[in-house]
Amino acid sequence: MKESLWATSENLRALLCELVSWDSRTLTEGERFFAPKVMAKLGELDYFRDYPEHLAMHDAGLGRSAVTALYKHPEATETIVLISHFDTVQTEEYGVLEPLAFHPEELTKKLHDHKEDLSVEAREDLESGNYLFGRGTMDMKMGLALHMQLIEKASKEKWPINLVLTTVPDEEVNSAGMRTVVTELVRLREEYGLTYKLFLNGEPSFSQGPADNKEYIYSGTIGKIMPAALFYGKETHVGEPLRGMTANYIASFLTQRMEWNERFRETDRGESTPLPVSLQQKDLKTQYSTQTPYRAAALYNVFLFKRTAAEVMDLFAEVAREAMAECNAHYQAVCEREQLKGVGEVKVLRYDELLSYALNKLGVEEVNWHKQEALINEEWDDREKSLRIVDNLMIQCQELAPATVLLYAPPYYPAINSSDSPLVDQAIKLVQETASTFDLTVNQIHYFNGICDLSYVNYTDDAQGWTAFENNTPVYGETYSIPFEAMSELRAPVLNVGPFGKDAHQKTERLHVDSAFKEMPVILETLVKSMF
Repeated sequence: MKESLWATSENLRALLCELVSWDSRTLTEGERFFAPKVMAKLGELDYFRDYPEHLAMHDAGLGRSAVTALYKHPEATETIVLISHFDTVQTEEYGVLEPLAFHPEELTKKLHDHKEDLSVEAREDLESGNYLFGRGTMDMKMGLALHMQLIEKASKEKWPINLVLTTVPDEEVNSAGMRTVVTELVRLREEYGLTYKLFLNGEPSFSQGPADNKEYIYSGTIGKIMPAALFYGKETHVGEPLRGMTANYIASFLTQRMEWNERFRETDRGESTPLPVSLQQKDLKTQYSTQTPYRAAALYNVFLFKRTAAEVMDLFAEVAREAMAECNAHYQAVCEREQLKGVGEVKVLRYDELLSYALNKLGVEEVNWHKQEALINEEWDDREKSLRIVDNLMIQCQELAPATVLLYAPPYYPAINSSDSPLVDQAIKLVQETASTFDLTVNQIHYFNGICDLSYVNYTDDAQGWTAFENNTPVYGETYSIPFEAMSELRAPVLNVGPFGKDAHQKTERLHVDSAFKEMPVILETLVKSMF
């Protein structure tokens, strides 16, 4: 048996730097090549030389793959699933230092020549020597490195528990990787007779403020859903504005009511969701002309703790009806002032209602043709395709206008929480006790607010509130889907334990060295061994 590859702090740091050097920005060639590289790296372990069938890649679409690596003890059934993602966000903000963004040692050294470009806090952290800078150091290749170290140690020491290392692409955009792996985790459970005991994610501990250096453990993850709207008015020449109604006018009423609307705020265990905001608002004109814009669209971000997709859609529809009542009242006042009849009142429809109307009017074949016309456009992402499908159908059903059509656009991350689990409660206390040996305070947060792949396990919506998402997401079942039923089969508590870092998604993204290479390896090993 050869020596351990990643047992020491120095070797673990070298592993992290190698993983970071594999540039894997979402939707780039590097993301596609990462899975084979990590497969080869894991394949160097004695265990996977003996059991190569326990190491596998799974197609996640667009040439990308997720990786699963199973350490199976011959007598154990209880299993911990270790979850991480390997894609990163882009790097343009690094400017002249962009070539070093994926080389932490070199970047950290070079930053000493660019201190004037850093915030006071980042400069102090750099000068302390306690941080390693670089894209993916914090979010979240250190989590993957720690899981690789764990599975190596477990396999060498024959720990009496099973581990499934799961690392995925696309977490930063649509979580295609995790949505793919869900069905594989169900298959692995059945094939090897596994009992999932804990889903353990390795996302980093996020600072809660500029002066906050405490570490956190998360017993759940916040949910995110994206209500959207297609606004369809009445076209006219700009010289005759009152013979039409611009979609921008209609949209303004809903956006004003959605932005920071506290009715969407949820509170639980002393925590609250951020308020909703618009992520995009635009008209759908492709070029300038003196025809008024009569079609527009908007996307709204809504965070979740307890609400289902059905409950959010009901609330969204309620707000939309109020907004359109206000819109209609304002418009009626203009018509009375100008002594005009007007183009009618703005209706509120859900996508499933529009689809049903279109099927009745046009038939299945023609509706599918209009949907495919949007779906085959390779330049559009799932959000744009969703809006364009609704747009195509409304163009064929203009008698419904003026109208606001409500829909969902991907992605959807259900909220998951295991704060009431006795296992999680014990695990948190153990982590806190272990951390205290390093003079480190670890506080519990009930919902990880960075959004993560834990959303796709331990799903407990027994009322099947997800059907509102399926029925009102135009691309659902085509270019985007969520394995809700498989997620419901993966019943085990969730926990997120990861290293401390700062400034995820910024050019000053950095990882705390002691947390990553000294404290967290001990904490994670102690946690896993407590599950034997």
